[in-house]
Amino acid sequence: MNDENRNENRSQRPANEEFRAFIASGWDETVPDAELLESAKHTPARRDALVRRIPATRMVFPAGVLKVRSNDTDYPFRPDSAFAYYSGLGTDEEPDSVLVVEPSAEDPARATATYFFRPRAGADSAEFYSDSRYGEMWVGRRLTVEEASGRLGIEVRHIDELRDHLAKDIGAQLSLAVIPQVDAAVEAMVQEIREQNGPAGGDDFALKEAASEQRLVKDAFEIAELRTAVDATIRGFEQVISQLPEAVAHTRGERVIEGVFARTARADGNGVGYDTIAAAGDHACTLHWICNDGQVREQDLVLIDAGVEVDSLYTADVTRTLPVSGTFSPVQRRVYETVLEAADAVFAVARPGLRFRDLHATAMKVIAGRLAEWGLLPGTAEQSLAPDGQWHRRWMVHGTSHHLGLDVHDCAQARREMYLDAELEPGMVFTIEPGLYFKQNDLLVPEELRGIGVRIEDDVLVTADGVENLSAAAPRTADDVEAWMRRLLP
Repeated sequence: MNDENRNENRSQRPANEEFRAFIASGWDETVPDAELLESAKHTPARRDALVRRIPATRMVFPAGVLKVRSNDTDYPFRPDSAFAYYSGLGTDEEPDSVLVVEPSAEDPARATATYFFRPRAGADSAEFYSDSRYGEMWVGRRLTVEEASGRLGIEVRHIDELRDHLAKDIGAQLSLAVIPQVDAAVEAMVQEIREQNGPAGGDDFALKEAASEQRLVKDAFEIAELRTAVDATIRGFEQVISQLPEAVAHTRGERVIEGVFARTARADGNGVGYDTIAAAGDHACTLHWICNDGQVREQDLVLIDAGVEVDSLYTADVTRTLPVSGTFSPVQRRVYETVLEAADAVFAVARPGLRFRDLHATAMKVIAGRLAEWGLLPGTAEQSLAPDGQWHRRWMVHGTSHHLGLDVHDCAQARREMYLDAELEPGMVFTIEPGLYFKQNDLLVPEELRGIGVRIEDDVLVTADGVENLSAAAPRTADDVEAWMRRLLP
């Protein structure tokens, strides 16, 4: 028996004609009206900008494919970010589909787009009841071609027509490029068409780079979605605080925190934008602690780094470090206020025209200065800040900021001159997130500091004359955090 038929070993579906006729009858097949998605109102301008950046190219954006979790179960589907950005689709829409963007034949500075997907099969088809990947009884009602076109505002075709569309006029008139490492089958199709049509090779890396760099400055829709994501994230933090006693009582209290936040993220959005970090005590000194299997003790700090991803796939990324008891100890407060001082220094200088790299440099001046005052550096703060020093980075090895949007680390394929070395512009959204981390086994720090990890992370929008803290509703100062917790703790 071949692999394709092996799962039929456990199938008990009826296959007789009388059953097929019966199951196909008696269904309301009314097609609902399709309204243009709000997100789709912003995609034409994005696609126009793209064809001006990469002219004479047919550009292929796969949504991606389902990924196996175990045996015949898949991970929840989340489309590729470039596909989402140019199509306007979000949530779990739509595995195996492809968006194609190319210059208009009438005006090469304008884009035309075509969406290819597998549309709904009627109740009279075997797919309706027997196909666990696409069947309506298994995965819900799929859109018709007409509905999909109405939602996206572009031409929509069956996925079976993709190859012919990609091959048309390739070579003499158009190059062909595809976002790599999203859908291997679509990549292979593109490569085969290139080989069959002579000098038709497009630059896939240049397309991926362009799709990343275009998202560096957010449009009005993106900013509104990020506000929504941040607001939901703060609600999640408040739910966590209200459930801290349950976390303390549980042997794996970090999992309780993770679960409470996940409930809010799933109820108010699409889910979490990345694996939640719920790190109590020394675990907070592991920067990407996602095991979340530790205890939460009254005397500890708990570092929670979490973000809600809304249905449009834009995500927040907020960190708050909370005293589990509701009150900072003197040494915990000293570390916390140093981190806050570094963050506030960045807020004070951030404005259009400042280089992105200077955000981090500003925070490091504060961190190095305080560590020198505490006698932890083998030299002065100035020596540590020099390229051949950097001793202070032992206690903060990560960067202070990253762009934020469809990806938690958005625009990651952008060139250095467009990201790290670029000047801030209105519409950019990024994080400010300094920290200090004194591991339990760090013998170069006093014992009272060991096991303390603090990070404060906010999501920031560049405005015409400065920045707006999108996450300011989550208290930041030590006094305000304690007051926040008094209000929310049972």
